[in-house]
Order: sequence, then C-alpha cells, then structure tokens
Amino acid sequence: MIHPAKAALREAALARRDALDHAFRIEAALTLAETFPLDRIPVAGRVVSGFLPIQSEIDIRPLMDRLRQAGARLALPAFPDRKGPMIFRELVRGAELVPMGFGTYGPGPEAAEVQPDILLTPLSAFDQAGHRIGYGKGHYDRALARLDALAPRIAVGIAFACQEVDAVPHEPHDRRLDFVLTDSGFRTF
Repeated sequence: MIHPAKAALREAALARRDALDHAFRIEAALTLAETFPLDRIPVAGRVVSGFLPIQSEIDIRPLMDRLRQAGARLALPAFPDRKGPMIFRELVRGAELVPMGFGTYGPGPEAAEVQPDILLTPLSAFDQAGHRIGYGKGHYDRALARLDALAPRIAVGIAFACQEVDAVPHEPHDRRLDFVLTDSGFRTF
C-alpha cells in the first residue's frame, strides 16, 4: 500500500517538475554532466546504471556519455518479466533498444546482464536526509536491496532541484540515497 503522505508529496513534486521550461531542462541536463564529481565517485572500470528519461524526468544522456568517456561501463534497467525483478543490461553504443514498459527502452535480451556498482536513480521527490520517493512500484528499492546484499552500491538520486521536499516519510524497506545530483549541484548524505 502506498503511504498517503508519499502520494501527496509525489504528486506535488511531479507537478513542479512537469511545469519546468523546455530551455531550462536542456541547461539542467548539461549541468548534471558538468557537475558529476568524478574525483569523489570514480567511474573508470565500474558499471554505472543510468536510465532513459520518461515523462518529464531530467535527461541524463549527456551525463551518461561523460561517464562513458571517463571509463564507465554503462547499463540500463530491464524488465524481462513484468512481475519479476528489475535487472540491468549493459548498454553499448549502437545497440538496439527495445521497449521495456513504463514508457522507456533498454538493451534487449542479447545484451549482457550486469550488476551495477553505481546506480543513477530516478525519483519523484527527495529530502535533505537522502530519502527518496520513487514512482510507487519499489523497483529501485528491491534492486538496491538485492545488490547491496552482495556488496554495498552507490545510489545517486537524479532530479531537478524543484523536486526536493521538506521530509519524506520512510519505511524500513526504503533505501536511502548516498548522494543527490540536481541542476543546483551535488549533495552528500
């Protein structure tokens, strides 16, 4: 069951995100790529999962390209079974992308399944303590729990600054973010 306060915070944050100007969105995407702290989070030789933007999400493709150029292996989420867990498949240049559901695309079943070291995580809202509200399905919480059980992962929330809220109600299964990257900068928790 979705926490009623989370649903209200999600709705308000997404309304603010939806209202952003197109030109601002382009500048924000470029700002993310320029401000990701490669000195604090080295990516060379590591698997970094990103996402292709849906709805009014910030476009992280410029950031993903910068991380690739810095030596990261890229991955995208995949849903081979709509009821099963989210997995990650390696993204290589020129690979065909297929519908993944939820309005997004990703590498098909021929792409290697990988376990990301760093997850660039989409969200609806976040707070100053690193708690996030996703889209209500729990895909990232479950994926992070599964991956963290093998070895700790780095979760970087990606959003527009206008998606910040005062406080996110959180439950024991909610995985806190390690960092947040927005158009206004990079934050640690």
